[in-house]
Amino acid sequence: MSNSTTETETSHAKIDMLHGSIWNKLPRYALPVAATAILEQLFNASDIAVVGNFSAGDKTVAVAAVGANSPIIGLILNLFIGIALGANVVIANAIGRKDMESVHKAVHTSIVMAVLGGIIVTLLGELIAGKLMGMLNIPDEVYPYALQYLRIYLLGMPVIFLYNFEAAIFRSIGDTKVPLQALLISGILNVIMNFFFVMVLHMAVNGVAIATVLSNVVSSLLLLYKLMHTDKCVRVELRLLKLHRHSFIRIVQIGLPAGIQSAVFAVANIVIQTAINSLGTVVIAASSAAFNIEILAYDVLNSFSQACTTFVGQNYGAGNMKRCRRTLVLCLVEDAIASAAAIGLILSTGKFLLSIFNSDPQVIEIGYTRLVIIFSAYTFSMLYEVMSGYLRGFGISLVPALLTTIGVCGIRIFWIYTIFQHSRTFATIMLVYPVSLAATAVLIGVALLCYRPSKRYQNRIAKSK
Repeated sequence: MSNSTTETETSHAKIDMLHGSIWNKLPRYALPVAATAILEQLFNASDIAVVGNFSAGDKTVAVAAVGANSPIIGLILNLFIGIALGANVVIANAIGRKDMESVHKAVHTSIVMAVLGGIIVTLLGELIAGKLMGMLNIPDEVYPYALQYLRIYLLGMPVIFLYNFEAAIFRSIGDTKVPLQALLISGILNVIMNFFFVMVLHMAVNGVAIATVLSNVVSSLLLLYKLMHTDKCVRVELRLLKLHRHSFIRIVQIGLPAGIQSAVFAVANIVIQTAINSLGTVVIAASSAAFNIEILAYDVLNSFSQACTTFVGQNYGAGNMKRCRRTLVLCLVEDAIASAAAIGLILSTGKFLLSIFNSDPQVIEIGYTRLVIIFSAYTFSMLYEVMSGYLRGFGISLVPALLTTIGVCGIRIFWIYTIFQHSRTFATIMLVYPVSLAATAVLIGVALLCYRPSKRYQNRIAKSK
């Protein structure tokens, strides 16, 4: 393919990451990503809110049943969303190099990986769902409903994975609005179906699970249609769908460590959730409601990490190290401002937001305790997420993954099996978040200073001349 064709194709990208100012483009990229993640979370939040207010029977049990699944669902999704991020980096690097053949191969490989990965996870998940739920120390009255929700949710994994890989493809060219638009449509549909299944058909946990799966079918098919009809360099042709060996290996090399890094949180959170579950149904419901609120601020925080990865990915491919370093600095500054605004807004309305999920005063009080402690840890979370995103943009995923395993998973598991055993309170559990995130931020900061990827690249180029 000629250079002129290449330039024409890449010029169609929504955001030009290779030229001009960066500071005003980062929010244009990051905030739609944050909005998309928030809408995804609202799938679960609307499930909890509807069953917590309109289902027949014990509403607290219903809320706890949906919330008890969060660690397991988070583990699965985080792993594959991380792998999808690998596709984002590979495509972005190829665009920066103006290598459209590699772009096309990576795009079609990504679609196949998503569908096959989703099918495998569905089959394996259904086989071990009971064992997974049995590990979480869920109260007897909650267990059957939690298992029912998980089994139905697992059926939607192929389309959930497909949506996330498709979103990664669009983001690699700077288009963050199309994934948001698709999810907005399916999100509205999800809420409507939640009310229909629960209030009209008198279903409960099973109804909201079905609604979530059907909504994900819609969002994934909308993005697939867009990719098949786009005039951009990431156009998908069904007849060309196949696993390209080099693209597959490169996506896995970058994406799997990133997925493991995200999954580590989920593994540690399963241990934490088990401890929470031991404190009873009210605490489970409170923690579940708070999680669905706090994650909104985290989505804002994490969106700048994804922006950092993609901007650095394209500029690294183009060999522009100055723009890579500037991206890191600006992401840290702008992320701090956006995250502070989100946290302030949520804390000021926290108790009202918690009451949407469950009106029990005890649930609200315990949930607000979680919000306050978790948000105190978000400064450290912001630092390590952006620095990790910067390293991933250079294709360095293993280092932050290993350090996250040590700083997050190691500390949290140690905390639950030692400190929590001496002080079995909800506040004790929550304090592990600022401790573990602070340690992880320090570890990755030291790694960044030691590794200095932009400097290494410049030295490598200088030696080759």
